[in-house]
Amino acid sequence: MSLQFEPNPPGPYRPGAGKLGARGARVVALGGGHGLSATLAAVRHLTSDVTAVVTVADDGGSSGRLRGEFGVLPPGDLRMALSALCDDGEWGQTWRDVLQHRLHSDGPLDNHSVGNILIVALWSIIGDEVDGLEWVARLLGVRGRVVPMAAVPLDIEADVVDTSTGVERVVRGQANVAKASGRVRSVRLDPPAPPARAEAVRAVREADWAILGPGSWYTSVIPHLLVPELADALCTTTARRALVLNLSRDDAESEGMTVSDHLFSLHEHAPDLTLDVVIADPLMVDDLDALERAAGRLGARTLLRQVRSAESAAIHDPLRLAAALRDAMDRIEGDVDPSGGSTRPGM
Repeated sequence: MSLQFEPNPPGPYRPGAGKLGARGARVVALGGGHGLSATLAAVRHLTSDVTAVVTVADDGGSSGRLRGEFGVLPPGDLRMALSALCDDGEWGQTWRDVLQHRLHSDGPLDNHSVGNILIVALWSIIGDEVDGLEWVARLLGVRGRVVPMAAVPLDIEADVVDTSTGVERVVRGQANVAKASGRVRSVRLDPPAPPARAEAVRAVREADWAILGPGSWYTSVIPHLLVPELADALCTTTARRALVLNLSRDDAESEGMTVSDHLFSLHEHAPDLTLDVVIADPLMVDDLDALERAAGRLGARTLLRQVRSAESAAIHDPLRLAAALRDAMDRIEGDVDPSGGSTRPGM
């Protein structure tokens, strides 16, 4: 069966229709899981011209089972990105809840997400991942676009050092890396030079702003820098580049890492990447001078803003993060007095 997809279908879904003030800024957000969802929930307050570029290395839970059974991209992080961008009306919110709903039974459907099954079904019918995602986006009234970062499912391998013995071991699989005890030294992808989705590369090259993070550092953020075409686009795009740092050090991937260590890790995995601004919550910064030095090596200013939720210190508040991103965009573009409300001279 073949479905004819209209690139700009009627109804609420309009890729590339958004404006940010009078500038009509295009924003691309790169990541996966809850971290990317946090960025998208914030950015949608600034523009509807947003593209989410999503990791495709998940091998656990419902996504991992569907990936293994059907040989498809893991749909879970893609589903979460779509849900974060859905329309605010009753239609969009209802379909968001359907997409996120998990089945519970004693049979093979237990713990599967309805959205994951829907996405895989559309891929099977249409034959193209991006077109299938755009049909789901149309159903939800999504403001923006969601694309996978690579054209094939990926596996993550990490070199992990035991902090007590110094012994290094190799951990394979996103789910295993995410919970591995010890200090992650480096990560790589299998296949080692996967093909990027052309839509992801184009979104980065045509963007006004590219936003990395927050998210699981080695399984959601760094992988984007290990896809050669995507990494090259990130390093050479004319877009401004922002990094949003995490609000918690409790995950196994970040064991023993300071916020400055995250920036050093970024440079180690992508030596040619520069940034324009690093956004951090003050409560996560133990040494501001060290953070500013690390950011400066990447060409970035540091912007301290309270972006955590009042309900949970580990979750980004969408409105606070949106305000911080808007502040960063205005200051970098020179639209407002850079001395107003600055945490440091120049920012």
